[in-house]
Amino acid sequence: MGNLGTVDSITPTRTTGWENFYRENILEYFSNLKDNPFELITLIIDLAIVIFLLYCFFKVVKGSRAWQLIKGILFLFVATWASSLLNLRILNAILTAIMNIGLIAIIVIFQPELRRALEQLGTNKYTKLFGIDKDIATKTKEDIYKVVIAAQELSKAKVGALIVMQRDINIQDIIATGVPMDAEVSPQLLVNIFEPKTPLHDGAVIISNNKIAAAACVLPLADDTDIAKGLGTRHRAAIGVSKESDAITVVISEETGKISVAKDGTLIMDVREDVLKKILISNIVTKRFAINHTPAKDKFAKWKNKLQKEKQDNQKIENQVKKESTEK
Repeated sequence: MGNLGTVDSITPTRTTGWENFYRENILEYFSNLKDNPFELITLIIDLAIVIFLLYCFFKVVKGSRAWQLIKGILFLFVATWASSLLNLRILNAILTAIMNIGLIAIIVIFQPELRRALEQLGTNKYTKLFGIDKDIATKTKEDIYKVVIAAQELSKAKVGALIVMQRDINIQDIIATGVPMDAEVSPQLLVNIFEPKTPLHDGAVIISNNKIAAAACVLPLADDTDIAKGLGTRHRAAIGVSKESDAITVVISEETGKISVAKDGTLIMDVREDVLKKILISNIVTKRFAINHTPAKDKFAKWKNKLQKEKQDNQKIENQVKKESTEK
């Protein structure tokens, strides 16, 4: 009976640890909220910050070696909780002992990530640390420069290529025909994709939302009779996609190495590097971002000029009517 009494005295401390934590922390916290409802605002802000930090943390480590370790740690937490719930004393004791040294293990395991985060804090790179992207217009302009560099390299090597840059109209149906990539835009990657005899060289690359969305995509071919007969399949495909959407396509001819641009169903052939850059920036950056942020003063001036023009046109019509009536 003495032994049984000892077991009974040990059991509550083993099995009510989570219950004590629940009562002393969670229930007590919510009971305080009833007495002071204003603390609910603090709770919402607190939860929002924690969720945001967790999101940033998982975004940084996802896909890395640390991601696999995080899943292992989560499994350890669940196993410890389940062993306590099922009263598996020996297993729970072992897992609890492992959890006690968990903080040191986490520091050792995530040493490279923690070091990188502290270095970023030291250099004030908060936007990079929390995953806040650059201004979209600036990043789009940088992507255009990278596409131009890649186009020049492909042109010099006379490597055929099709690079489609999506604008406002979604072309997900075309993206679905290729091989998904979701990669950062870089000249090296674009040149490597179109390298002859590689698996992805045949087809088009689609750049969407500042990412290389897919490669080896199949584009619709233009079938207009007024298209020059000398144009190859790449050029007809570039015109075809520009007719069905507002996308802009950069084409590099395999025979001549010349660079062309297809937009709004038309083909601008044999463009130089500076001209290519101007066309892409004008149509993809300036028209999409500058117009949407037109100052109110400029809008008022345009509206005023429009009214004045309409007034002048009406005055001309009235004068013309008076002149005709006088002649009669």
